[in-house]
Amino acid sequence: MDRETLERAAQRGIISQQQLQQLILFSNTGNVAAEEHTAEEQLRFVRNFGDIFITLGVLFVTFSVSAMHLSQLEWLVPAALFLGAAEWLVRIRRLALPGIAILGSTLYFLGKALGVAEFETASLQFLTLSAASLLFYLRYRMPFSLLPVAAGLVAAIISSIGIEVLQHQLLFSALGLLVFLTAMSFDARDRQRQRRASDCGFWLHLLASPLMVHGMMSAILLNDSGVLAGGSLREIALLLFFLVFLLTALFVDRRAMLVSSLSYAIYAIFQVVSRNLLDSNNLPLLIFIGFGVFIVLFGTYWYKLRRLIFNPLRDSRIARLVPAF
Repeated sequence: MDRETLERAAQRGIISQQQLQQLILFSNTGNVAAEEHTAEEQLRFVRNFGDIFITLGVLFVTFSVSAMHLSQLEWLVPAALFLGAAEWLVRIRRLALPGIAILGSTLYFLGKALGVAEFETASLQFLTLSAASLLFYLRYRMPFSLLPVAAGLVAAIISSIGIEVLQHQLLFSALGLLVFLTAMSFDARDRQRQRRASDCGFWLHLLASPLMVHGMMSAILLNDSGVLAGGSLREIALLLFFLVFLLTALFVDRRAMLVSSLSYAIYAIFQVVSRNLLDSNNLPLLIFIGFGVFIVLFGTYWYKLRRLIFNPLRDSRIARLVPAF
């Protein structure tokens, strides 16, 4: 019996939510060996091409409606209609990818109704959008909903500070760290990566990573004084930060975290190599090729490297928060 059938049974009261989670865990693990094996980061928000096809239809309607000339309050009408569609496609049909498109469209039209014009004066509007996303999560239990919840809170904080935030890049890292810790709280509830908590953590990690990386990398790049001002120390600091970030992603078993840091790492490698080691017209291509090979090898031997590097921490308290090595 597939997961969609089990979820429909739970919606109709045939089985309880606790029984649903237990059945999903049992069907995914199958045996003791499977339970001990760390699961891959499954993309459970898309099941087949039918989901993609329906999502394209939702986006087609969204783009068409967005081109209409409506008054501020009239934008609430398409927002309400999309919520009606969520009752059918998300609550009844349990379609995750179309649900993501519906939530994004609903928030867009709600933002138009709230009059989000200038970022610096939209704290209340961002809080409202965050609250709407939270209500969407409570109603449909769709893990993606937590991403706009957290994003709305982050945007509200940054908006309240104003343009001065550009002078405090580490604030982005601090906010990203808070989102990261929240994501880890979900991950710790589901070390086998089989239940909804893991999916919630996945989406929060996608938000936390660019915030942390952007804040730290920008602070290093824009630092024109102190020890980082001379020679290649700035680029070396970038590489060291990327290495720490990479090891963190490896430890918590979230490859998605690395995507946001790749562009900064490529820049740092380019700067270090061009200044010190190699002078070639093909240098950028060589860097991209080498980095691509690194990604392929690192992704292929992800779990072997994880066991090799962190095996000494196997029995530590912090290891109880992440999938087994």
